[in-house]
Amino acid sequence: MKILVVGGGGREHALVWKISHSPKVKKIYCAPGNGGISELAECVDIAAANVTELVEFAKNHSIDLTVVAPEDPLAMGMADAMQKAGLRVFGPAKDAAAIESSKVFAKNLMKKYGIPTAEYRVFEEYNEAVEYVKKARYPIVIKAEGLALGKGVIIVKNADEANQALKAMMVDYAFGQAGQRVVVEEYLTGSEVTVMAFTDGKNFKPMVSAQDHKRVYDNDEGSNTGGMGAFSPSRVYTPGIAKQVEEIIIGPTIEAMAKEGRPFQGVLYFGLMLTEKGPKVLEYNARFGDPETQVVLPRLKTDIIDIFEAVTEKRLDQIDIQWEDNAAVCVVLASGGYPGEYSKGYKITGIESAVDDSGVIVFHSGTRQEDGEFYTNGGRVLGVTAVAGDLDSAIHKVYQGVDKIHFQHMHYRRDIGRK
Repeated sequence: MKILVVGGGGREHALVWKISHSPKVKKIYCAPGNGGISELAECVDIAAANVTELVEFAKNHSIDLTVVAPEDPLAMGMADAMQKAGLRVFGPAKDAAAIESSKVFAKNLMKKYGIPTAEYRVFEEYNEAVEYVKKARYPIVIKAEGLALGKGVIIVKNADEANQALKAMMVDYAFGQAGQRVVVEEYLTGSEVTVMAFTDGKNFKPMVSAQDHKRVYDNDEGSNTGGMGAFSPSRVYTPGIAKQVEEIIIGPTIEAMAKEGRPFQGVLYFGLMLTEKGPKVLEYNARFGDPETQVVLPRLKTDIIDIFEAVTEKRLDQIDIQWEDNAAVCVVLASGGYPGEYSKGYKITGIESAVDDSGVIVFHSGTRQEDGEFYTNGGRVLGVTAVAGDLDSAIHKVYQGVDKIHFQHMHYRRDIGRK
């Protein structure tokens, strides 16, 4: 088979890496890819959001399956365009991807179908939102409706912070069109867990659990990022809680999407909060998470192409998906200044030494390759992942790997996996 993976980050490197293990696969393309991906796949100089050119590429190169990984091309309808061209694609249609691209749609869906989530209000007018937050019980959460690279969620402790967040989103357009409407919701407390599930629109198969570290600094301090690290499995996601989540959240969500005429086919990501009143949905994503994918896929025993084919052929119930009984931890190495302004072009050293350790994998996110050397080319540069028999062993191993890598102004969290 010839596979095209759309995207160019750490998640896509993990996908390409896993796909490369399938005996069914003879050739992998990745658009646009990155420095590390170029060692496993042929990188194609087409932007991930360029729907027209990627459809043409898939047709001209007789691609057997396209895997659309990032949220933007899914929200733009890349899966629809591929299917219309007679091509097989893994990823939800545009109207199903709205479960991520519109937080208003997602919250209203949960309310309509009784799926547990935080209480909320939607605002289109800035002044109305400002009046509402004057009387709110703090802390509260303010979310830009649309896609904002994982940074459109702000937890505020008082009215002044709320006003700043609302002004940034609705007046200053800090997140562009994504902030035209905002969701203001109650702040939930508990343990945060990520569970992703494969689904063919009717059947679903949950993956192993994971936990993400969104804040830029240790002890969950600083601003939100796209993710500074992750680990799997969660220490708190018990079999009993998993069964409950499947019954009251995962199954009902997939059924709700089908009832709305938006059957979801692909990977559905559930960001959960395990509260005193039970598990509740914080957010949905319409695709693999980043960096959760970097710790979940290394634990997958089943050929991922077999799963993708079962999903696209709507026979997911006929496949038995197997997972390793182990643990994985990923630490993101970021450019100095991220998630704010940062410089690019610094030489990266030590990757080869890090992967010499058994069970350490380095997934590239923001890198480019030149004359056999790697250079920084993004905010999140590398995801160092370690696999071991248990979480504590994986944490020890991953930081041994991290210690061997260097680039100027590199920064990372030192408490990944400690939640």
